[in-house]
Amino acid sequence: MVSDETAYRKYLAGDEAAAQLLVERYGDALTLYINGVLGDIHEAEDLMIEAFAHIFARERPIQDGCFKAYLYKTGRNLALRCKTRRRFFLPLEELPFELPDEALAETGLFQNEQHQQLYAALGKLKKEYRETLFLVYFEELSYRQAAQVLGRTEQQVTNLVYRGKQQLKQLLEQEGYQYEN
Repeated sequence: MVSDETAYRKYLAGDEAAAQLLVERYGDALTLYINGVLGDIHEAEDLMIEAFAHIFARERPIQDGCFKAYLYKTGRNLALRCKTRRRFFLPLEELPFELPDEALAETGLFQNEQHQQLYAALGKLKKEYRETLFLVYFEELSYRQAAQVLGRTEQQVTNLVYRGKQQLKQLLEQEGYQYEN
């Protein structure tokens, strides 16, 4: 399997198929992540394309293992800017970070009742916990990469993951979820 960084370098050298590989690898997941920030799947699709365009427009200093984190940070920044611009036209309320249930059902993550319970509990978490857990567990970013995306320190991400998991455990236990030994 070609690494992200190798594919990126191949694209910069003129290989259009390498760019397509990266878009196929991360396009849907990045769209879901941006949708979680904005709550608008159509705008998220546009911003996903814009995030890739931003990275592909000129060479970026991307180190090994960091392409995904850089891509998500770019997508998040675009989403936050978009959200700020929207405030002039929409009520000044904060849109909560949510995982889009329709999109998740389409991607097959909604496979059984346990996933449904987990999804429902995630929806009840504080925004910062939900977003951090999403990046670390669903997108499999390292704590360091998640810290880059969120603009936090690695220790802050460690704390958010710990607190988020504790709150998630409490919510699942309240719903009657039992842990296997």
